[in-house]
Amino acid sequence: MGRNRKKKGLPVHGWLNVDKPSDITSTQVVGILKRLFNAQKVGHGGTLDPLADGILPIAFGEATKTVQWAMDADKEYVFTIRWGSSTDTLDAEGEVIRTSDTRPDRDAIETALEEFEGEIDQIPPKFSAIKVDGERAYDLARDGEDFEIPSRTVFVHEARLVDMPDADHAVFHVRSGKGFYVRALARDLAGALGCDGHIAQLRRIRVGVMHEGAAFKLADLEAMESREDLLRTLAPIEAVLDDVPDVEISEEDAADIRQGREVMLMPHVVERWRLEKNPDPEDRLTLAMCNDEAVAMGEVRAGRFQPMRVFQV
Repeated sequence: MGRNRKKKGLPVHGWLNVDKPSDITSTQVVGILKRLFNAQKVGHGGTLDPLADGILPIAFGEATKTVQWAMDADKEYVFTIRWGSSTDTLDAEGEVIRTSDTRPDRDAIETALEEFEGEIDQIPPKFSAIKVDGERAYDLARDGEDFEIPSRTVFVHEARLVDMPDADHAVFHVRSGKGFYVRALARDLAGALGCDGHIAQLRRIRVGVMHEGAAFKLADLEAMESREDLLRTLAPIEAVLDDVPDVEISEEDAADIRQGREVMLMPHVVERWRLEKNPDPEDRLTLAMCNDEAVAMGEVRAGRFQPMRVFQV
């Protein structure tokens, strides 16, 4: 008769807003924090390339059930394009595959940039985590495989030129929706300008509600003297669900929901939910709260809350 394996580490739940340093992978950051917090389960809400630094949302325990909302959130980036050479990875880590002497001026850049705002079609980089026939694109690219990635529609809220420190470099600020790749923008913008270019520097300054002004540096977390200090850095499970309407439930209802049972809501609670919910009639996603703690995500139908993802905290 088999024995149940005991989970390594302690139960830790919540979100951590980390300022990832460059020259380290997002997976390595997760490993460091898993050890630091002695946590059973840790994940991240959207990969940052090793070259890049900035906001990396880290989910602990039951917060991993909300990772998709962090990945789908709007993001902001500040980045530098180096003109004159294109690389296979579209950034400074890759091999140079083409060069040119063309250097675009400010007017040309700003005019071309206008075409990259709003809804645009974008082909993700071949060196990316996208799966192609079950394989990661970056694995296929490293093996020299010949493959294509279909274009996808992404939304760019704002794209502007911030600075031109010299003829070889231009600094940009972009605010985008989900699925957007800065490296692909650099490739496409250079192409529209009739020149070569790649990402020389990239910093993500915001992911949804998480921004650089409130982020914790990895070195500062490693320097904390007690586990209690570390735990105080965590935001609640519902931190990334700021745009999801909530309903307040009783402790008795919370116990039922944690057993997977649906519960009847008071009429005034349903009415408040209707006023706050997304106007899309098909969007009934709701967060059940009890005593300021997230209990579950689910849907409100016919005056009842039907749980879909229950938080066992």
